[in-house]
Amino acid sequence: MTDRPKQVVVLGSTGSIGVSTLDVIARHPDRYQVFALTAQRNGERLLEQCLRFQPQYAVLVDEEAALALRRSLAEQNCRTEVLMGRAALVEVAAHGDVDAVMAAIVGAAGLEPTLAAVRAGKRVLLANKEALVMSGELFMSAVRTSGADLLPIDSEHNAIFQCLPRVTLGQKEPGDTPNGLLGKLGVRRILLTASGGPFRATPLEELDSVTPEQACRHPNWSMGQKISVDSATMMNKGLELIEACWLFDATPDQVDIHIHPESVIHSMVEYCDGSVLAQMGNPDMRTPIASGLAWPERIESGVGLLDLFKIGALHFERPDTRRFPCLRLAAEAFSAGGTAAAVLNAANEEAVAAFLDRRIRFTRIPAIIEQALVHIPVSAADSVDAVLQADQRAREYARQIIQAGP
Repeated sequence: MTDRPKQVVVLGSTGSIGVSTLDVIARHPDRYQVFALTAQRNGERLLEQCLRFQPQYAVLVDEEAALALRRSLAEQNCRTEVLMGRAALVEVAAHGDVDAVMAAIVGAAGLEPTLAAVRAGKRVLLANKEALVMSGELFMSAVRTSGADLLPIDSEHNAIFQCLPRVTLGQKEPGDTPNGLLGKLGVRRILLTASGGPFRATPLEELDSVTPEQACRHPNWSMGQKISVDSATMMNKGLELIEACWLFDATPDQVDIHIHPESVIHSMVEYCDGSVLAQMGNPDMRTPIASGLAWPERIESGVGLLDLFKIGALHFERPDTRRFPCLRLAAEAFSAGGTAAAVLNAANEEAVAAFLDRRIRFTRIPAIIEQALVHIPVSAADSVDAVLQADQRAREYARQIIQAGP
C-alpha cells in the first residue's frame, strides 16, 4: 500500500450501491479518498455527501440540479467544483489523478463513463452490469487493451471471483486453454444463485395483478426500484448470466442458476474433481464493495457476522422459466450475439419504467422484451455508436408497444 490514499470516483453515489461504497470508504480514511461523486439529479443527497467527503468534483447530469448544487456548496464554503452533463461523467471517470472508479450508475446511462474508466486503465469496480451486458466483447476488448483492473461488485459475480484462484479478468495469459478461463482453472461449472424475488411462490394467475409496491418489496436485499423489479422478474439474473459469461469467458450452459431464498450463499464454483467452493455472507453489498476496493487484501466492511445457527437451513430450487421467462430471453440474447443483449436491456428498462408508472401490467414486461428481440435486427456490436443505436431503436419500439395498452 502506498502512503497516498487511493483516489476514488463513485459514479452513481446517491443510489444504494453508491451510499454503501461511501460507508466503506469512510471506515478507511487512510486508504481511500473521494475524488468525485456523481448523480443524475439528486442534488440534495449529493450536497450532503459533498459536505461530508469534500471531493474535488461533483457531477450532476441534470443542469438545473447542478446549478442549484453549485449555489448551495458556495453558501457552505465547500471547495468542491460542480460539473454538469454526461460528458462530465466521462471526464471524471478517466481523470489522470483517479485510481479507482465505482461504476454504480443503473442501466444504459452508465455505459460511456464506465467504458471511459476501462479505457483509461483504472481499477473498475463493476456494479453496473448493464454496461457489460450491452457492449460485451467491446468492453472486454477494452479491458485487454488498457490493462484495466476489472473487479465485479454484483454479489454473485464477486462471489464467483472469490471462489476462483487469483486471476486477472479479461486478460489473456500464458497457458490459456481452448476451453477458456474456466478450462484453464479446472472449473466444470458456475452455480449462480438467485433469491427468487418476492413472487417465487405466487400463483401464476396472480402475477397479472401485482403492484409496483409488491414488486419492490424484496425479501432479502435493500435495492433501488429498477433493480428490485428486475429481481421480481428475474431479469436481474438473466443480465447476470450474460455478465458471468463475459467476465469468466463462459457459455450459458456452463452457468447453472440456483434459486436460493436465504441469499446466504452468493454463488458457487464447481471444479472438475467434484469440489464445490461457495462464498457466503450476510446479504449486504458492503462485503463485495470492500472486497473490490481492497483486492487482493481484505478490509473491514461494517457487515455483521453471519449466524448460521440462526439461519438453520439453506434451500435450493430450480428456476421455472414459465414463471421467469426473462431467464430464457437473456440466454437467447447472449447466444444471438451482436447487439441483441443491448436490445434486451433497453426494452427491459423501458418496460420496467412503464410498470413502475402503472402503464403496463407486470406480466407485460417479458412480453415487450421478447417482441423487441424479434423485431429489432441484430447487428455487430463493434463500436459504442452501434450499441447505442441498437439501444435507441429498442427503446423506441418498446415505447410504441407500451402505448398500445396495458
